[in-house]
Amino acid sequence: MKKIAIAGNPNSGKTCLFNLLTGSMQRVGNYPGVTVELVSGEAKFGDEKVEIIDLPGTYSLNAYSQEEVVARNFIVDEKPDIIINVIDVSNLERNLYLTAQLIELEVPIILALNMVDVAEKKGLQIDIEQLSQVMGVKAVFTAANKRRGIDELKAVSLAVLEQPTKPHRLSYSHELQNVLPPLKKVIENHAEFCGHFPSRWVAVKLLEDDGVLLKKLNDNNNFAPINAALKIAKQQLRHHSNEESTTAVVEARYAFAGGVVRQTVKEPLISNRMLTDIIDRVVCQRFFGPLFLGLIVYLLFLFVFKCADDLTWIPVSFSFNEWVSPTGLCQLSFDALGNLANQYITLPWLRSLVADGIIGGVGGVMSFVPLIFFMFLFLSVLEDSGYIARVAFILDRVLRIFGLQGKSILAMIVSGGFGAGGCAVPGVMATRTLRDEKDRLITILVAPFMNCGAKMPVYAMLIAAFFVNSRGLIMLVLWLLSWCFALGAAWVLRKTIFKGEQTPFVMELPVYHLPTLRGILTDTWNRTWMYIKKAATIILAINIIIWALMYYPRYEPTAEDVATKQVQAKQLQYSFAGRLGTALTPLSQFAGFDWRENIALVGGFAAKEVVLGTLGTAYAMENVDADNSQSLSERLAVDPDWDRLKAFVFLVFIMAYAPCFVTIAAIKKETGKWRWAIFSTVYSTTLAFVVAVLIYQVGLLLF
Repeated sequence: MKKIAIAGNPNSGKTCLFNLLTGSMQRVGNYPGVTVELVSGEAKFGDEKVEIIDLPGTYSLNAYSQEEVVARNFIVDEKPDIIINVIDVSNLERNLYLTAQLIELEVPIILALNMVDVAEKKGLQIDIEQLSQVMGVKAVFTAANKRRGIDELKAVSLAVLEQPTKPHRLSYSHELQNVLPPLKKVIENHAEFCGHFPSRWVAVKLLEDDGVLLKKLNDNNNFAPINAALKIAKQQLRHHSNEESTTAVVEARYAFAGGVVRQTVKEPLISNRMLTDIIDRVVCQRFFGPLFLGLIVYLLFLFVFKCADDLTWIPVSFSFNEWVSPTGLCQLSFDALGNLANQYITLPWLRSLVADGIIGGVGGVMSFVPLIFFMFLFLSVLEDSGYIARVAFILDRVLRIFGLQGKSILAMIVSGGFGAGGCAVPGVMATRTLRDEKDRLITILVAPFMNCGAKMPVYAMLIAAFFVNSRGLIMLVLWLLSWCFALGAAWVLRKTIFKGEQTPFVMELPVYHLPTLRGILTDTWNRTWMYIKKAATIILAINIIIWALMYYPRYEPTAEDVATKQVQAKQLQYSFAGRLGTALTPLSQFAGFDWRENIALVGGFAAKEVVLGTLGTAYAMENVDADNSQSLSERLAVDPDWDRLKAFVFLVFIMAYAPCFVTIAAIKKETGKWRWAIFSTVYSTTLAFVVAVLIYQVGLLLF
C-alpha cells in the first residue's frame, strides 16, 4: 500500500485535512500542540488505496523537540511515497521555512496551500502556477474547514503517485554552495554515518549544529574525518561571510522562502483590516485580556450548570406536564434501574453488587454525563474559534515568573487548565513540544493539578449539595486554586530541583474561525463518548473491586445492632475497605475526613471518578432504609457529618492529590523513569493534605 505523509506547521489545518481525507475522527483544535504522535488512516484516491500518516505539527526539522525528531525520522526511515506539505497560505513565507527542509530530504512533495479563504480576505493574490514552476512541485489551493479543494488534492496526489517527481534542489548562498561539496564528499565516504539520510541533507544539518548528528559524530572516533571537514567548512564560512554556519543556513532558507513569495504573491497596496486584528486589540490587551479570560471561564461554568442541571427542558411524560433537566433524567433512569434490581434480585450479595456496586457506583458517575457534554461543547467552540491560543499568549508573562516555559501553557490547557473537561494524560504527552528537558519535566509534574474532566463529577456533586446558589462562583474559585497549586509547585521546583535558564516562548496566533456546527458536535460527542467508555469499563471494574472490599468479610450483628438499625453501618466498617479507612482516620481527621471519605480517596488513586462512585456505594450500603430516590448530593446535604467547610476541603484535596494510574503511567512513559511518576504521586498528595489540614483547621477556628 502506498504511503502519504502529511506534514506542516502547527495550526496550518493539517489535522483537519487528514480527517477529510481519511474520515478519521482524530482530535482537531485551533491551537498548536494538538498532534503529538503519529496517527494513520486509510483512504481511496480513485482506485488506489493509500495509507495516510499525520505527522506531528512542527515549524522545522531540527532536533530541538521530540516531535521534530519523530517527523524527520519517519520521512527518512519509512520513505513515504509523497509528502503533502500543508501550508497556511495566508502566512506563506513563514510556512515555506519547513518546506525548504522537506525539499532537502529529496522526497516527492505536494503543496496543499490551505486557508486560501483567509488569504483572499487579506487581499493576497497567489500565482499558483508560477509557484509550482519555481519549486518544481505540484500545488493545490485548499480550505479544509470548508471542504474546498479536497477532490483536486486527491487527483493531484494520484497523479504524483503514478509518476513521482522530486522538487528542484534548493539553492543556497554563494558561500554555502562553496563549502557544501567538499563536506558532502567526506560524508559519502562514511555511508554508515548517513544511514538513510541524504548526504547533502546531513552536510547541511551538521553546519546547522544539529544535536542528534553532532552527538553521533562526537561519540565515534571513526567519524573523525567528517569532524575535521566540518571544522574547515565552518572556518571558511566565518572567513567569507563573517557569520556562524548555523546563521548562514537559517538565512539561506529564509532567503529561499522570501524569493518564492516575491515571485508568486501580490499583496494589496493597503492591507485589509481583518476582524482578527480588531478582536485581538481587546482580548490580548495587557489589562483587559485577563479580565476577559476570567469572564469567559465564569460564563463557561454558568452555561454548563444552567443547561445540564438548572433548566428543566426535557419532558418525561407524554402529556408534557412534567419536565426535568438532563442530569435529572439520568438520575431518574438509574433510580429506576436500582429499584428493579432491589425488587427482582433475591440473592443478597448479588442484589448488593448490582444495586450498590454497579448501579449505585457507576450510575453516580454517569449521572454527570450531561455536565461533561456541555463542558466539552463550550470548550470545543473556544478551541475551534482560535481563542485558546490567545489564552496561552495572555498567561505567558505570568507563567514565566513561576518558572514555566511559554509552551507549557498548551499542556496545561489540554490537562484542563481552561476550566475543566481536559485530561492530564494528553497534557503530559503534549509536553513533547517543549525543547528544554527541565521545562518539560516541570510541566509534566504540575499539569495534573489542572481540573480535568474526571474531577468534574465530584465537583458537581458537592457543589449541588452545599453551594447550590453559587455554583459558577465556586467553580471559578476552584479553577483559580488549581492554577495556584500548579504555579506554586512550578516555582518551588524551578528554585530547587530544576535550576537553570528558561527557553524563550514562540507561538503564532491563528486567525479567528467561525466553528462549524458539525465539527463542534462531532468533537463534543467523541470526547463525551470517551468519558462514557471509561465509566463503563475502568470505573466499573474498580467499583466492583471496591464493592467486594466493602461487602466482605461479613459481620455477625448483635441484638443491639439490630435494635438500633446499625447492622449495615457496622458491616461496612467491619469490611476490608472499612478497616483500611478506619486505619487512616487518625491522620485524615485533621483534614475533617472520616473512614468513608478515606475509602473513596484511596479508590481515587485509580481514577478520580471512582471517588464519586465509591461514596455512592458506601452511602447506599450503609443506609439501606434511606429514600432510594435521593441522589448522593441530597444524602450528603442532610448528613450531620458533612457541612460546607468539609465539602470545600474535600474539593481542594480532590483537585490536588495524586494523579490517576493512567496519568502516572503516562509520566513514566514520557520521562522514562518510575522515580518521576512516584515523586509526582508523593509530593502532590503531601501538598494536598497539608493544604487541606490548614483550610480545615483555620475554618474550625473561624466558624
